[in-house]
Amino acid sequence: MSSTKLYSTREVKLLEPGSRARVRGWVYRHRDLGGKVFIVVRDSEGILQMIASEAYTPREYIEEARRATIESSIIGEGVVARDPRAPGGVELRLERFEIVGLASDFPIKGGESIDYLLDIRHLWIRSRKLTAVMKIRDTIHGAFREFFKSRGFWEVSPPMLTQAAVEGGATLFKVDFFGRPAYLTQSAQLYLEVLIYSLEKVWTLAPSFRAERSRTRRHLYEYWHLEAEEAWVHMDGEMKLVEDLVAYTTRRVLDEKLEELSFLKRDTEKLEQATKPPYPRIRYEEAIELLRRKGVDINYGDDLGADEERLLTEYFDTPFFITHFPLELKSFYMKPDPHNPREALAFDLLAPEGIGEIVGGSEREDDYERLLNSITSRGLDPKDYEWYLDLRRYGSVPHSGFGLGVERYIMWVAGLDHIRDAIPFPRFRDRLYP
Repeated sequence: MSSTKLYSTREVKLLEPGSRARVRGWVYRHRDLGGKVFIVVRDSEGILQMIASEAYTPREYIEEARRATIESSIIGEGVVARDPRAPGGVELRLERFEIVGLASDFPIKGGESIDYLLDIRHLWIRSRKLTAVMKIRDTIHGAFREFFKSRGFWEVSPPMLTQAAVEGGATLFKVDFFGRPAYLTQSAQLYLEVLIYSLEKVWTLAPSFRAERSRTRRHLYEYWHLEAEEAWVHMDGEMKLVEDLVAYTTRRVLDEKLEELSFLKRDTEKLEQATKPPYPRIRYEEAIELLRRKGVDINYGDDLGADEERLLTEYFDTPFFITHFPLELKSFYMKPDPHNPREALAFDLLAPEGIGEIVGGSEREDDYERLLNSITSRGLDPKDYEWYLDLRRYGSVPHSGFGLGVERYIMWVAGLDHIRDAIPFPRFRDRLYP
């Protein structure tokens, strides 16, 4: 084994010219010019150019470098040199070169269809684009945890298998639970409400599953769901928490992943604006009026779909809230506005640039009789919600919560044109492989 120190591609670029370094990774680009072999290697930190030349590389290693194929795993060792023509202005002049795993002819050469790239997602995920997105995703996850820790929240782990619907029966994934019907969770919310009676402020980051018929650029059947619930908080307080969370997390990405954002050609000025709350707020009835100005045939009581949300984002340069939706448009657990019982104390946060809703939240109904009436009036079986109703029997308190669709948020932050690239392995109606 060589005694030369192992460095990442990023670390090599910080070394003084003439330093010795050993680097391992995968062949990203390969050019054989006869007397010289140029190899661009990639690792988790970036890319680095290596050169095997008759001037300083033993012939056996030149031949080994010549034999390397795209995506072969390799180890190179040599001397660091500056060259403005190299990626990042630094190259490694090879004195030793070893192929660890010789790759077969790599099936991605450029110009492939989206369906083909999804079929071989396990290989396409190596792309620099998806690598940049996954790094941004990691930063976002870390920022979530830091934010909630700083606000005194407890991270909890609700179940993925449930007996009752949260958002609606039409979008449930049904499974056989030892002869009994069960469902993959649509939301952890009801279980988070249980935990506020002991921990007061709780949050979770977990998958949710919704069999929605929508086939848009922003829908997934399995997605990651950031959810929080807190006791003693009304709707306005929860909205303040949401905008602080989004501002904090967006700031962290700008501070830590500027290189990745640059690679993705993201306009960071649009993100900068989101780091400065408060965000604009409009009521549902105002949103209807704004859509009518755009020529949309829509009336009070109609739901806002992807197309309507996209049009609304044209009025704003930052995330913005829509509040006070008609009660019938929202879920059974949302509390009516005491000043106008036809409206729910509910809010959505929409991201600009055509993304639309990334957060949905509300003040929860805390009265037993009103909650029971809401359940029965929507055709739900109160027996399925006995444990949930118990929360209103034993020490009920005002409380609020929200859910953030992580992939939609990443889609906006990274400037992606489709949600499929915000998650390693997207799940659609016709997509379960790999």
